[in-house]
Amino acid sequence: MRNRGKHKVSLWRRLLWIAGAGMLIGLIWFGYTQWKIGGAGYANFANSSKPTEVGIVLGASLWRDKPSPALQERLDLSLELYEQGKFEYFIVTGGKDRPNAQLSEAEGMANYLIEHGVEPSRIEMEKHATSTLENLKFSQDIMKEKGWKSATIMTHDFHGARAYEIADALGYEQPELKTTGSKVLFLPWHRTRESLAYTKWKWDELWLR
Repeated sequence: MRNRGKHKVSLWRRLLWIAGAGMLIGLIWFGYTQWKIGGAGYANFANSSKPTEVGIVLGASLWRDKPSPALQERLDLSLELYEQGKFEYFIVTGGKDRPNAQLSEAEGMANYLIEHGVEPSRIEMEKHATSTLENLKFSQDIMKEKGWKSATIMTHDFHGARAYEIADALGYEQPELKTTGSKVLFLPWHRTRESLAYTKWKWDELWLR
């Protein structure tokens, strides 16, 4: 009985040690992802003034078939860069964000750009993507069809590291990255969620190499 009791205590100690080690590893990884999300993953690429052929606006949710305030921030960034001559054409990318949606994210984004003076002939819509990986993969397919080689990718700050890494892994030729901060999002929540999304991306990356 005494030996059995010692064995149980030893087992519990091992389990507690394993749990503690797992928590420590998780905290270290979370800290690393937050460091990457904070700009370490793309800091050298976000401030270039090099013009490109096309600007890719990564999608986000629509509200009643209109871009949400957060998506408007990305679109306003793209309009500013377009007016500065950063690129000549747009790719707006994103599928339907809910089954009963009337418009895809791309269609809602295109409507917003047209309302703000962009010629429809300057806009290509990618209407099927449901993730950042698909956003960039399907946009790359459009670029190949059009013969475009260079792209500026636009999104929010906290999303930039993952977007840039995905573009690089897909073989974009020296992609440019432009990001915007947000005045409408609750950033602690989105930055925490981005750590989970970044973790999933690192898993997906294993199957791309």
